[in-house]
Amino acid sequence: MRLTLAWIPVASALLLAAACSKDDAAAGGAPGGAMPPPEVGVVVARPADVPVTKELVGRLAAFRSADVRARVPGVLQRRLYDEGSLVEKGDVLFRIDPAPLQATLAQAQGALAQAQANAANSRAAAERARGLIGGKFISQADYDNAIAAERTSAAAVQAAKAAVETARINLGYATVRAPISGRAGKQQVTEGALVGQGDATLLTTVEQLDPMYVDFSMSVAELAQVRKAARAAAQPQVRIELPDGSEYGPRGQLDFSGHSVDPATGSVQLRARIANPDGVLLPGTFVTVHADLGTERGVYRVPQDAVQRDPQGAYVLVVGQDGKVARKGVTLERQQGADWVVTDGLASGDRIVVSGIQRAVPGQPAKAVPAGAGAGPAQTGAQPKAGSKTPAPAEG
Repeated sequence: MRLTLAWIPVASALLLAAACSKDDAAAGGAPGGAMPPPEVGVVVARPADVPVTKELVGRLAAFRSADVRARVPGVLQRRLYDEGSLVEKGDVLFRIDPAPLQATLAQAQGALAQAQANAANSRAAAERARGLIGGKFISQADYDNAIAAERTSAAAVQAAKAAVETARINLGYATVRAPISGRAGKQQVTEGALVGQGDATLLTTVEQLDPMYVDFSMSVAELAQVRKAARAAAQPQVRIELPDGSEYGPRGQLDFSGHSVDPATGSVQLRARIANPDGVLLPGTFVTVHADLGTERGVYRVPQDAVQRDPQGAYVLVVGQDGKVARKGVTLERQQGADWVVTDGLASGDRIVVSGIQRAVPGQPAKAVPAGAGAGPAQTGAQPKAGSKTPAPAEG
């Protein structure tokens, strides 16, 4: 019995030693209980030339649009085109009853003939007066009247000629032609309708659809960035994303920028021209405009996950050459895809923390590994693996 009681202190010492060993393992297995620095994923900052790309909402518009109207009064006789078809400039689209216009022309021609006859008579009388006035065979008053009649008849001839020309032009308007080449729209007035009474009746519209315009707007702040980036760039281009999500093949050129700001929206109107040889684009369609508007040189692209904010502004965490984490305030220009474009606050070679940010503490050491190369969970303590066995204390 005494022998058994003598072993109790020895067994207690062994159990205490095992417990201490387990606590050391839970503390990280390092001598003295020190934790190893946490691993964080980093990317190396390198300056680059970054294209300035804006994603905006735009609306397609016809390159040219012309209303076809009845310019003379009359009854619409025929439509001579297929609605929605392509027409060339000068093609006949409608005919208006020409009979009244032809009669007006004939009347004007008759008035011209009469004026010309009167002018001939007045001219002959004036010639006689010029021959008689030298011998004082007629009075000065008769001479002056003859000369005045000649001038009046000549003016009447000019007026009659103008009336004939007007009647001829109006008769030509009875044949309604396409003012431009393009696609002719729906007929607005049916045959038999009286048109051109008091106003120029709209008959149809012709739109030129190749090329097309893309109208969109941009805020003043964005426009300032674009102009800064475009100073050393070529002609800005745009890409079109159709409503079904597909990208339209040909690219367009920016050809107009407004010079005034809309006070209601604070934006400026812009316009691009894009080819439409197959007629895929239709006026009035809303599209997504990807505008490549220039290039910014010597800036940094930083993943959005790496950028944090606090009351002092935006910042990133970097791992310095001494292996310690430091905070750097940055100036954000804009978003570019999944990245932020940073113009100030970084230096080439900075190792920016992009993963494991919650383990990075400014002023504390951290182990930098390339992002995606296996920055694992924080080494806060070694846990026993599933299925492992802890050695039992020796039994007495």
